[in-house]
Amino acid sequence: MISRIDLRGDALPEGTALRDLLPRADFDVSAALEKVRPICEAVHHRGDAALIDYAEKFDGVRLEAVRVPAQALTDALERLDPAVRAALEESIRRARLVHRAQRRTPHTTQVVQGGSVTEKWVPVDRVGLYAPGGRSVYPSSVIMNAVPAQEAGVPSMALASPPQSEFDGLPHPTILAACALLGIDEVYAVGGAQAVAMFAYGTESCAPATMVTGPGNIWVAAAKRYFTGRIGIDTEAGPTEIAVLADETADPVHVAADLISQAEHDPLAAAVLVTDSPALADAVEKELEPQIAATKHVDDRIVPALTGRQSAIVLVDGVDEGLRVVDAYGAEHLEIQTADAAAVADRVRNAGAIFVGPWAPVSLGDYAAGSNHVLPTGGCACHSSGLSVQSFLRGIHIVDYTRDALADVAHHVVTLAEAEDLPAHGAAVKARFAEDERAAYGWKAAEGE
Repeated sequence: MISRIDLRGDALPEGTALRDLLPRADFDVSAALEKVRPICEAVHHRGDAALIDYAEKFDGVRLEAVRVPAQALTDALERLDPAVRAALEESIRRARLVHRAQRRTPHTTQVVQGGSVTEKWVPVDRVGLYAPGGRSVYPSSVIMNAVPAQEAGVPSMALASPPQSEFDGLPHPTILAACALLGIDEVYAVGGAQAVAMFAYGTESCAPATMVTGPGNIWVAAAKRYFTGRIGIDTEAGPTEIAVLADETADPVHVAADLISQAEHDPLAAAVLVTDSPALADAVEKELEPQIAATKHVDDRIVPALTGRQSAIVLVDGVDEGLRVVDAYGAEHLEIQTADAAAVADRVRNAGAIFVGPWAPVSLGDYAAGSNHVLPTGGCACHSSGLSVQSFLRGIHIVDYTRDALADVAHHVVTLAEAEDLPAHGAAVKARFAEDERAAYGWKAAEGE
């Protein structure tokens, strides 16, 4: 069912040459960009009317308004299954513990006597959160986006999720209930690229945001790219990925179950096993069949995902070589199921999140580990991080110098300004001191005057 890539025997190539050998889904955001452009500009020029038309076109429902009434949020929470509510509340509690610890505090560095630089951290003014509503419903994504924004101190936030015809044009009730639990009362029944455009431009109903976060399909990713520079974004999220680095100590039942767990997201989901054990590879492949037969979403998601070009079993000579492969791959989710898994995990450089040993499956991170599940995909873990409190903060330097502290370094400022042929920069310093003062501070001669 799942293909194999044999990298044993020969020396592994370096850099991009190794990355090019590894499986990856086709996800052409550039091609989608031109298709979302007219949608985004329609929202720009027609506002809510465009959002209502696109809901009818793409979601099969004609809305009277895009803002979800407050009563709908209250009703959704009241009708929520108590077990689901308890699970969501525990997920929120754990996420708050982890993200609260990420808060930043101002720090002042005394550079010289009388001269200091303070770095303070300021949250963005307003964020638009996106919760997908296509093949599955993701209240967990509401939590993963809202909690770090709240812990960062973002003063204004709104959430958009696609309208559902089976719920009278409202987003899925579990999404609404999660919003109610989190205290998010500004919710919009808007999906896809048009939701990103609503947050970027603002409409009659929705004030513009300074940042948009949250996973979505290729149209959401393309819209984020379209608006990059106008608004902040978290990442252009692509299809989900799991890589498992395993040796002969791994349990094939666990490995197969974890590969399937990500494959059930989407037919483009990537499931990659990297191992130095042909016996484990055989056992996992054998284990896939009965586990797939016993689950849902087989023909429309799991089988296409596992048989697609983005999934494979990669055979390597040893764990060291396996580490090189997973670092080149830069997985969204990386499981380490080897002997001394914690030590191996400590050597990983590139991953969105790392799950150590047999008792930390990716599913735990999706819901209740306390970690964030909005993570970089498509190899972006080589240079980007997952969503966190830091995502919603901006560091601002505050420079505070006395007259004497400026005078002490002024000759260096003037020298560098002249070296860069920017004499007005130096003049801005000179203008603060009289001729005799420059000489008294000992930097007149250094200027060559």
